[in-house]
Amino acid sequence: MLATRNRQRVARITRNSKIFKTIIHAIQEKKGEKIISLDLRKIHEAVADFFIICEARNHIQVKAIADFVEEQVQKICNESPYKHEGRQASQWVLIDYVNIVVHVMQPESRNFYRLEEMWSDAKHEEHEG
Repeated sequence: MLATRNRQRVARITRNSKIFKTIIHAIQEKKGEKIISLDLRKIHEAVADFFIICEARNHIQVKAIADFVEEQVQKICNESPYKHEGRQASQWVLIDYVNIVVHVMQPESRNFYRLEEMWSDAKHEEHEG
């Protein structure tokens, strides 16, 4: 049987949740820039409760941030991602924790895809890098 994405089975989270804080801290530790969180909980079509988006200067830093996020969330929260994508090219790595989706992007990818504009109805918060 294939694994399916089921948000109802997972506890609802907030910006004060351990996993949320762990992700933000891991990004900050690896010098991620322009860190923003989008609160998608009031958007019915949203695939997650939160997006956390950050920039990395190059593919090496994209990989370092993504790896450290996964390592810290596993160590501190005992959670593994539902899936992750983009590790090969490291232009944009997506780490899916079901209720939180982390996007680690190089500036060119972030400017091209404009996730913040696509989800402009979401309440957003900037986090110091």
